[in-house]
Amino acid sequence: MEQTEFKVYGYRWVMLLTFMFVVAINQLLWITFATITNSAAKFYGVSDLSIGLLSMSFMIVYIVISIPASWVIDTYGIRVAVGIGAALMGIFGLLRGILATDYTWVLISQIGIAVGQPFILNAITTLAARWFPIQERATASGLGTLAIYLGIFLGLALTPYLAIKSGISGMLLVYGIVSVISGVVFFAVAKERPPSPPCRADQEERSLVFDGLKDILRQRNFIFLMLIFFVGLGIFNGVTTWIEDIIRPRGFSSPQAGITGGLMIVGGIIGAVVFPPLSDHYRKRIPFISLALAGAILGLVGITFATTYGLLLGSAFVLGLFLLSSGPIGFQYGAEIANPAPEGTSNGLLLLMGQISGIVFIFGMDSFKSPVTGSMSAALIVLIGLMVISLLLSTRLKESTLMAEQETTH
Repeated sequence: MEQTEFKVYGYRWVMLLTFMFVVAINQLLWITFATITNSAAKFYGVSDLSIGLLSMSFMIVYIVISIPASWVIDTYGIRVAVGIGAALMGIFGLLRGILATDYTWVLISQIGIAVGQPFILNAITTLAARWFPIQERATASGLGTLAIYLGIFLGLALTPYLAIKSGISGMLLVYGIVSVISGVVFFAVAKERPPSPPCRADQEERSLVFDGLKDILRQRNFIFLMLIFFVGLGIFNGVTTWIEDIIRPRGFSSPQAGITGGLMIVGGIIGAVVFPPLSDHYRKRIPFISLALAGAILGLVGITFATTYGLLLGSAFVLGLFLLSSGPIGFQYGAEIANPAPEGTSNGLLLLMGQISGIVFIFGMDSFKSPVTGSMSAALIVLIGLMVISLLLSTRLKESTLMAEQETTH
């Protein structure tokens, strides 16, 4: 009966699709160089690690900007915050394309795009909470996170072929033009909130940002979730950044690295479409998080040891299917257990964990690389162990009270 006390609006899907477009392009700009590390290093006359820095700059900047960006989201709203991110992305994305032959300017442009990233990504659960009823929010968060995977997939799959066809400069210019288009579309379409809230009044109330932050950090479940995101997102960032270097010592080529990374994202896209709606349907979060971590372990083992292309592709798909499907469910679970803390704060903290671990894992994987063969297997074995620990932590989580309330009203 409580479902009839509030109204949801069809425009929520327009908002979500527009937001997804901006998110996808932002992630495409982040991952641009992952599958052309070797050729980009030769083009700019720098080391592989310097090319890795172009991706890693996003993680470094995120650590500094995440909390202020969450404050802007929670204080001024989606249109202002995501608008800041979209504007920075358009300006510096185009600048990167225009000055594509100069490594220093490309790095500066990457940093500019990176400053905008948390204003965009930290808004995923805020948009879901502002426009969608509670029983659709994991689905909305899943689709918002799906856009991350779509953007990464396009970056991994298209970049090697565009770089061969148009050169690195031409490829970066095309991406710059698309980034401007995404910003224009967002400003033309985005609205701050629907005419009336999509949930009960008690579910709409939020605490002040920093009060919410203090409350979140006192919760055992949220601390466990932060540790799980630290490992899971760190592994994702490390594997996508070094995908070419991971498989090159086993005789695989750069285009094969692009296909491998792309198939991992395809698995994530399928997982983000399938698992969050199931989580909403069964009104459970924890079993799906644990299942995702268990499946991701199998995929990571395959990525580490596969010597045939078929097994490598299968392992990449399994890793993406399970690891990436846990993201949107975890974001929504975090928002629920953090309530009434603002969604931008909880979302930002979880993403922040992944950016910190991404830096640690990227440097660590490079440091542990075999000086003789270039193999990263030793580092990947350590990551497998961390994933097992994350799976054990997930079994200690408790379902959110918001989902328990939904269970009792149906």
